[in-house]
Amino acid sequence: MYFSPRIPPNTGNAIRIAANTGCELHLIEPLGFTMTDKQVKRAGLDYHEMAHVRVHPDLPSAWESLQPTRVFAFTAQATRFYTDVDYQPDDVLLFGPEPTGLPDEVLNDPHITNQLRIPMLADRRSMNLANATSVALYEAWRQHGFDGAV
Repeated sequence: MYFSPRIPPNTGNAIRIAANTGCELHLIEPLGFTMTDKQVKRAGLDYHEMAHVRVHPDLPSAWESLQPTRVFAFTAQATRFYTDVDYQPDDVLLFGPEPTGLPDEVLNDPHITNQLRIPMLADRRSMNLANATSVALYEAWRQHGFDGAV
């Protein structure tokens, strides 16, 4: 799940990630682009038809639709590593917009189960959004034996 994504190519890359892993991609408005934006299309290549993408008007609408049991918010301020979690198939991985990350009101939302971080060298601010998504998603999928992969 991307909260208010701003950079079209990152969302396009996330569409490819979703198509290649079988995950759903949920986008929370406002978006910093339209889904017909050329940069989104270009980054997603021909994977748009293979990915399940849903756009929600706001975070409460997404919670209502998904009814999540566990939500992991990714933030550079977290103390727990993303590898410290035993992921379940219906977990929601929540990422914030570049360059700000998730705002405090989202990080403190009662639906958030825990905040997680991807380790980086000192004095580094953040990873690219699509890259961070790949790192976390593939760890969760690995824990489940890459179910469905060839």
